[in-house]
Amino acid sequence: MSMHEPGGAPASAAKKKKGAKKKTAAKRKKSGARRYGRKASKKVEGAMRELKQGKLKSGRSGKKVTSRKQAIAIGLSEARKKGAKVPPKRKRARR
Repeated sequence: MSMHEPGGAPASAAKKKKGAKKKTAAKRKKSGARRYGRKASKKVEGAMRELKQGKLKSGRSGKKVTSRKQAIAIGLSEARKKGAKVPPKRKRARR
């Protein structure tokens, strides 16, 4: 019984670090709140519907949008303008 700890677990299991998993769990809890509000999801939903119908057009040029990602970006920017809960745009690095 010298190989086991008093609780019945092997000695090697008792020495394993437990702190690493706790930190990641704490990070996950921090972002537990909704990132996007309901209004934002409705705007994106509407933009996707327009995309599928072929009616969604980009702002400046007025060209028809064909990309799914572009449609989502348009929906989110419309939601931002209306004051919906949407995270700020990512800043991209300038070259």
